[in-house]
Amino acid sequence: MNIRRATERDLPQINKLLYQVHRLHAEGRPDIFRLGNKKYTDPELLEILTNDQTPVFVATDEADTAVGYAFCVYEETKDNPSLCDRKTLYVDDLCVDETLRGQHIGQALYRYVLEEAERNGCAAVTLNVWCLNSGAMRFYEKCGMTPLKIVMEQRLSQDEASLHR
Repeated sequence: MNIRRATERDLPQINKLLYQVHRLHAEGRPDIFRLGNKKYTDPELLEILTNDQTPVFVATDEADTAVGYAFCVYEETKDNPSLCDRKTLYVDDLCVDETLRGQHIGQALYRYVLEEAERNGCAAVTLNVWCLNSGAMRFYEKCGMTPLKIVMEQRLSQDEASLHR
């Protein structure tokens, strides 16, 4: 396995993985996510892939086919009167092909992200994880992550039809 920066030729595999992640979220929270979609359009993906502030890393197999990815975003707080100056690497999305999970590909990707963050002077790596995805929560805790903040909700009653618009 190799980990490298994603390129345009990785789009078909990245799209396959984006659909897998989105399906998991849509099945868990159909009131938020539309089944059958993905997070980014192809033009958006191409823009992300060419922006150094939004690096995407792929884990590839021996045929150089992407089998996992980590979408990242450099974030920086500067000159804020209430917050310290701080640079972080935010993991917007991390996915390993569902047929290859359990082979430590995700751990290798995450370690690569940590190394990338350190090389670029980041104070931390951050991410959000949906509570419906208990497997991902366990994975990130196993990698050494701890909660920074929690977003809470109180769902209000709505008719079933309005939940799926």
